[in-house]
Amino acid sequence: MSIFPVTSSIVSANHLAVYVQDVYGHDAGTTCTLLKTGINHTYLIKKDGGQKFVFRLYSLNWRSRVEIEEEIRLLNLLRDNQIPVSYPIADTDGLFIQQIQAPEGIRFGVLFSFAEGDKHLNFSADLHYKVGQTMARIHRLTQDLELQRITYTPKVILQDPFIYLNRFLPAGSAESDWMLSAQKYLLNEMANVDLSQVRKGVVHLDIWFDNFVITPEGQVTIFDFDFCGNGWLCYDIAYYILQLHSTEKDVAERDLKIKSFFSGYEFIAPISAEEKRLLPVLGVSLYFFYLGIQAKRFDNWANVFFNETYLKRFINLLVKKYFEENVTGELLSAD
Repeated sequence: MSIFPVTSSIVSANHLAVYVQDVYGHDAGTTCTLLKTGINHTYLIKKDGGQKFVFRLYSLNWRSRVEIEEEIRLLNLLRDNQIPVSYPIADTDGLFIQQIQAPEGIRFGVLFSFAEGDKHLNFSADLHYKVGQTMARIHRLTQDLELQRITYTPKVILQDPFIYLNRFLPAGSAESDWMLSAQKYLLNEMANVDLSQVRKGVVHLDIWFDNFVITPEGQVTIFDFDFCGNGWLCYDIAYYILQLHSTEKDVAERDLKIKSFFSGYEFIAPISAEEKRLLPVLGVSLYFFYLGIQAKRFDNWANVFFNETYLKRFINLLVKKYFEENVTGELLSAD
């Protein structure tokens, strides 16, 4: 009987433990535990003495070697400048990138330092101030820097997602018509940006509560730079504010935390009036982008939740609500 090809597999944690022991020179008591599957697979590595690491195994054909090398270059730059991030660990040969022969093909892997602390869905205004400072320190360092990675243009953010969303959202449905109408509005707004007042450089594009940890002493460490690329720095600010609108339901509490975040950020770097004007537009645009990612990676990740019903509920309860409350202040016609 012939072996049937696969498109995605979960590599054995026990065998990965042996691999890590060999390649990184870890002791024989080193263990490996699968933390989560997703676009990439994440494993917890724990040495016999208790020291922890994270091993990321990239999905097949998700990131090229050059893209991963550029992510590593960015992280090493941030670490060298004392910015608290989870950083790559070299093996005994001084190499950062591993190649693992999985059933579907060669997959790349990188070992990262373990970010100490806990994730918090809701946390104090003082901690939002610290997140703002940390983001601004990253932006101050990466302003005008360019990676050999994707540039987040309006086309990438707002138009390309429909290549994949159209598989799940019926043409002519109320939600599809609304998305296309909103897309037109958002593209027009981006076309009229005063570029002289908008900073550009390297963005993380995914800074939210799930991608940083906080220690009891208030130290914030950011990780998962998998979506890093080139673009307007205010994309990161917009995404963070978008997430606060999702997690903080008390309006007064939310506004206090947003104000604190801005204060922390602007203690380090100024945000222009044009950038602030853009934030709601960019925030709702990132809803489009990440819905497109969910549709694009359906086969190896999003199939557990992504379908027409989910998509319509997401659009109606989150995307439209944020758009109408923060971008236009009114209902948008789908004509």
